[in-house]
Amino acid sequence: MTGRLFIVGTGPGNPAQMTPETRDAISAATEFFGYGPYLDRLNLRADQRRIASDNREELDRAQAALARAAAGADVCVVSGGDPGIFAMAAAVCEAIDKGPEEWRQIDLVITPGVTAMLAVAARIGAPLGHDFCAMSLSDNLKPWEVITKRLRLAAEAGLVIALYNPISKARPWQLGEAFGVLRTVLPPHVPVIFGRAAGRPDERITVMPLGEADANRADMATCVIIGSPETRIVPRDGKPDLVYTPRSYSGESH
Repeated sequence: MTGRLFIVGTGPGNPAQMTPETRDAISAATEFFGYGPYLDRLNLRADQRRIASDNREELDRAQAALARAAAGADVCVVSGGDPGIFAMAAAVCEAIDKGPEEWRQIDLVITPGVTAMLAVAARIGAPLGHDFCAMSLSDNLKPWEVITKRLRLAAEAGLVIALYNPISKARPWQLGEAFGVLRTVLPPHVPVIFGRAAGRPDERITVMPLGEADANRADMATCVIIGSPETRIVPRDGKPDLVYTPRSYSGESH
């Protein structure tokens, strides 16, 4: 008899942004696998056990969680944001795909969560109001040449671009180079939103034009949203500017 495996996302970090479905899954589980800072967001009971691991050990974490669920435990794998966006749901599915047949029989429940780009967008207006894409700048799992090609093509297609994992101690140069690639395609006035820790006490939201965008304003807690040529800034007297991308396409390219 197998147990259950829940895969949840805590949201961007504000407890109010964790969904009721996710809270129910957390209540039902007894063993929790995840990156330590994400597990720290949970208020676990005395009968619930946490197994923390490094943020780069996703596949090992997934395999360990599956093994415990196959043994009959009610297990929860914890991500930040939404578990299906650059997070643990894909790692668990990959482990099932490549693992023993018994893992395919586990009762799997994936609960959707509030991902960082949605939290940042909500704080500034509606920059994702038209077509958009999300990309990770991390080159741990794909070549940098693939990343820059995708950036260029997304910009040429007129998509708003949400960037996850924009910078780290190991790769402090990548966001600056990404901005350089985008400047060859997009006009300098396109707004760039740096959304750090959206919804948390240390939140910081900054908007600047692409031509002046400073990569040093980002860290791994930042989601960066680059507008399209159609994205607008609406000044408001005494209140923060609104940034939005119109719902209808005008064909503006400069």
